[in-house]
Amino acid sequence: MRIALLGAGHLGKIHLKCIQATPCWELVGFYDPDDKNAESAIAQYGAKRYKSLSKLLAEADAVDIVTPTTYHYALAAKAIKAGKHTFIEKPVTQTVEEGKKLIALTLKHGVKVQVGHVERFNPAFTALGEMQLNPMFIEGHRLAAFQPRGTEVSVILDLMIHDLDLILHLVKSPVKKVSASGVAVMSNTPDIANARIEFANGCVANLTASRISLKQMRKMRLFQPDHYLSLDFLEKNAQIIRLFATDAPDLPDTENLMEFDTQGGKKWLQLSMPETAPVNAIQQELEAFHEAIATGKPPVVTLEDGFNALKLAHQILKEINKGYSLMNSNSR
Repeated sequence: MRIALLGAGHLGKIHLKCIQATPCWELVGFYDPDDKNAESAIAQYGAKRYKSLSKLLAEADAVDIVTPTTYHYALAAKAIKAGKHTFIEKPVTQTVEEGKKLIALTLKHGVKVQVGHVERFNPAFTALGEMQLNPMFIEGHRLAAFQPRGTEVSVILDLMIHDLDLILHLVKSPVKKVSASGVAVMSNTPDIANARIEFANGCVANLTASRISLKQMRKMRLFQPDHYLSLDFLEKNAQIIRLFATDAPDLPDTENLMEFDTQGGKKWLQLSMPETAPVNAIQQELEAFHEAIATGKPPVVTLEDGFNALKLAHQILKEINKGYSLMNSNSR
């Protein structure tokens, strides 16, 4: 299947390399109006540059959009109207209204659209497999050092949105309330933020994202009755701690368990670390995109998934802006 790459910047070149390494895709070429990006992509990967977007679309079956977020909607709309299956890096669009328009266009033209929430393919997450999860408290930390690249959007749309997609996928319940605060330090939009998300089923998620940290961290912890799960997306591993009552029907061999006395009686603790293997998550999501087109199945991360994460991100931004307004009014 023939695919066109739109955007040959830092992340675009990573996608270009992954496309070339994925047998199910044939790279037609790429489109990027920036001569510096284009020359670098040609020199590194020998890819063919198209200066006409329309000509490139005409020769492709699908497109991979890896441009700054501000261009996502216009490029995706043009590709979808041309009947091309479309992969869009996260966040899916810059605004909620643009996301709504893309959903309507996709329904009209009947193409597959997948959103690049790559953490769905991280071994730390996929290691959970078919495990039945019902988290009632979630804590997430996503910290990174400052990079000028990507600061056209806030840290919520840049980093936290990964965790927003994950928790919406894990918690099968509507969002009831959002509280948030954030500060712009190095850019014109929040560079560090914290959000508390309450769901109708009682689950609470507390998320922190920073792009001005001295250390990197990408961790999520899930708590539910008799289970504690720790996911490290940076190290790509997972730890699962489970408590069993003495009379539990599925109590494993107690020789491999730790014994605890609790207010509810004796409990047994089991620690397991599911096996994980190194993977190229971007290559895997591009393979999954191909499979969705070839089989007719829904993409792993649908356009609706990307839209829901975007909508929640904007709810958080709205709460942060409320805090700014209150602070400014009190300082007068």
